[in-house]
Amino acid sequence: MNPSVRRRLGDLFGTPFGIAVLACLVLAGWALWTGGALDGPVARHVRASSVYVAPGVELDRAAAERIIGNRRLVVLMLEPGADLRQGCRQVERAADGTVVLVMSRDSDEYDTYGCALLPGRDDGNFGRAFVAEMTISRGVDTFADRPLEALKVVTVNYDLLVKAGTVPDGARTISPSLPRFLLAAAAIVAVVAGATVLYVGGRRAGRLADARRRRRDENADARGALGAAAAVLAQQIIDLDQRYARAQRQAYVSGAEEAFGRRYLALTSDYAALLDRVAAVDADDDAVRGLVERVDALSRRASTLAESPTGNAARLKDARSAPPSGG
Repeated sequence: MNPSVRRRLGDLFGTPFGIAVLACLVLAGWALWTGGALDGPVARHVRASSVYVAPGVELDRAAAERIIGNRRLVVLMLEPGADLRQGCRQVERAADGTVVLVMSRDSDEYDTYGCALLPGRDDGNFGRAFVAEMTISRGVDTFADRPLEALKVVTVNYDLLVKAGTVPDGARTISPSLPRFLLAAAAIVAVVAGATVLYVGGRRAGRLADARRRRRDENADARGALGAAAAVLAQQIIDLDQRYARAQRQAYVSGAEEAFGRRYLALTSDYAALLDRVAAVDADDDAVRGLVERVDALSRRASTLAESPTGNAARLKDARSAPPSGG
């Protein structure tokens, strides 16, 4: 192995995080192995049932399971010509602790192969396992054309082995293995965690949507206020423009009128620049409020300019030159 790779692996698995990852990998491998993830179809079926029927073989599996009941007995009914010994090997872990009988129809009789998967079968209980394997299939050939009756004979043979003490007494308990419990617990935790995440995420999304709606309403109000203030300012500019035009038509322009003209031109220049900013403003609430304040400032300048002495004099002159009403 490359020294750099070895060093990186050492750095990883030498930390608490690396140890936790390694422990999770070991647990996952153990769960897969003991939970039957690598089992074949026969072994997976036998983990939860006492009878396996190969495809194409005629046998009422539900009735066969009722005949066997909760005995520590497993029967594999394979197709003719199948490798019976291989069938026994396939269920060695899935049917551990039981007496397994593998059967296959051969003309007017059965080919059988028994394997007693009893505790200590390779040591102290070797003899008992051998006797059970030889005894369990006795008499089944008599009912070669009636497989359910043959299974009844098998159960009788099993009960005799139990009575003789060759096979330990007790019922077979089919229950999920610990890894399956772990997977179920993980599924429950995942559902609860997922529901919690969805609930919290939904509330957060609702709050964000409500905040966006409020901002849109505030922006709409600010834009309305900006439009109203800009309309008022435009009318003020129009009124001042009429007075500026009359002052320019006069032959003599006083110093006050000249100052009025400079202030008016500066106001219109600022107003033109402000219009460009109003047209280009986006939905930013702060920018809209800033423009409203700017429009208000220009409006105050226009009001001050309209109330200047030059503006008052122009208004008085307009009033004197106006035709009398009612005459």
